[in-house]
Amino acid sequence: MFRTHTCGELRLDNAGINVTLSGWVQRTREFGGMTFVDVRDRYGITQLVFNMSTDADLCEKANKLGREFVIQAKGTVSERTNKNPNLPTGDIEIMVNELTILNASKVPPFLVEEETDGGDDLRMKYRYLDLRRNNVQNNIILRHRVAQEARRYLCDNNFLEIETPFLIKSTPEGARDFVVPSRMNPGEFYALPQSPQTFKQLLMVSGFDKYFQIVRCFRDEDLRADRQPEFTQIDCEMSYVEQEDILQMFEGLLRHVFQAIKGVDLGEIQRMDFDDAMRLYGKDKPDTRFEMTFVELNDVAQNKGFKVFDAAELVVGICAKGCGNYTRKQLDGLTDWMKRPQIGAKGLVYVKCNEDGTFKSSVDKFFGQEELKAWADKMGAKPGDLLLIVSGNKEKARKQMGELRLEMGERLGLRKADEFKALWVLNFPLLERDEEAGRWNPCHHPFTRPQKGFESIENWGDIKADAYDFVLNGNEIAGGSIRIHERGLQEKVFELLGMSEEESEEKFGFLMGAFEYGAPPHGGIAFGFDRLCAIMGGAESIRDFIAFPKNNSGRDMMIDAPSLIDDEQYAELHILPNAELAD
Repeated sequence: MFRTHTCGELRLDNAGINVTLSGWVQRTREFGGMTFVDVRDRYGITQLVFNMSTDADLCEKANKLGREFVIQAKGTVSERTNKNPNLPTGDIEIMVNELTILNASKVPPFLVEEETDGGDDLRMKYRYLDLRRNNVQNNIILRHRVAQEARRYLCDNNFLEIETPFLIKSTPEGARDFVVPSRMNPGEFYALPQSPQTFKQLLMVSGFDKYFQIVRCFRDEDLRADRQPEFTQIDCEMSYVEQEDILQMFEGLLRHVFQAIKGVDLGEIQRMDFDDAMRLYGKDKPDTRFEMTFVELNDVAQNKGFKVFDAAELVVGICAKGCGNYTRKQLDGLTDWMKRPQIGAKGLVYVKCNEDGTFKSSVDKFFGQEELKAWADKMGAKPGDLLLIVSGNKEKARKQMGELRLEMGERLGLRKADEFKALWVLNFPLLERDEEAGRWNPCHHPFTRPQKGFESIENWGDIKADAYDFVLNGNEIAGGSIRIHERGLQEKVFELLGMSEEESEEKFGFLMGAFEYGAPPHGGIAFGFDRLCAIMGGAESIRDFIAFPKNNSGRDMMIDAPSLIDDEQYAELHILPNAELAD
């Protein structure tokens, strides 16, 4: 038996018993004739004590232990004289009478501690060491618990967990597919699924009216902190449902998970139209943990001789409460922040609402006190507040102001990681126009059902979708829709998307064929599992909630993948090797 207890479970009630612990050496300390060793496993840390006066050889052996040695220690639990209130095991220590080195360790390339000295690339290369750190382990444990609670809720609501294939047909409609050459079918390729979309719809046709799967998906797209080439979804589909049925069911899922894992009641979950989200927040995934909504100022700011405003399609502002004391340096810094290429604003207008009721602005030359007061009144500003205003093309101005709003929320400490605010965004456009390609693209995916009454609308750009996004703290954590279940309507949507009859049949004939055999009305949703776990863990990046993530180039630093294959493999797959492709 390598251990009788873990390194996190012993307490003062265990004093006097003989125990065996195994784990990694966190650190050693020599103090007079005593040596103290902290031993760690995923459950916690326990202090071991070696006494030179009682066993000099054992103490010398302990002095030679290095960081990350794997050891086994036998001894007696004793009350600690200098207790450590920061450790659950801080009231006890183990008086060791036998020490076994199970495996020595090289000096690790970084400290295996919460506050490590390892950079991202180094920790990614030695991910197996990084995963020993308690804070990273806690993230992975949180992920496990979220998965278990999601399964529990869905199973309790009669969902069936059904696996769908990983080797499927390539239908590159959104992001690029990862493709897999077929050795048995020369010149042909599988694709890794971007989602199980068509399969879960086929499961509804098959009569499995409630399906779910915690499933791996793959997209060959540019990466950032909240994206990975392979990611996980909680994928769900239901038959004989309308939108309200979906909203109620999966609002319940999120409530259950937060209550079970964090003891948090999410409170009221707001519902917001897509158009209102764009008008008030400049984003279809607004962060509603704080106010600072947009106010449109065209009627009070235009036709006053200030050409920047007069020529604009939209003049829009936010009120930053209590920021009227911002210095010129701070305001210039905000302006420079807005002018960065990532934001693209040409400038930023500000109005300081002074405590004496007067106003000081960056456009005093064009606007008097009464006009600035009209702005302040419309924006609900009070003395001590700061108005921040941009103008220009509607879409661009809203996007720029949306980024500024989030930045101000960050600077003012309003985006608290331990506060959670969820909402549904509804009534998305069904399609968006790609003017360069001269065609319509689906805002979600081509299987999304148009809302009722779409037949009488002449401009397809005005048609709303029976789609919904679940937003948490300004992040889309889930998206879904009621699906098309009739062949004729699905063919019409494919036609609008620029697909020929032959192309749609070649790519999706199997699905439309299934619709002709009694497909029930159905709809579903998919949760971004990695992102949900990161938000619940109070983090911005999903990487530390994935056991073995890729870097921003899609590379696994630890195993050095992707990598070249040898000529024999090329030949088996009927693919030209790199040298011949270069020629």
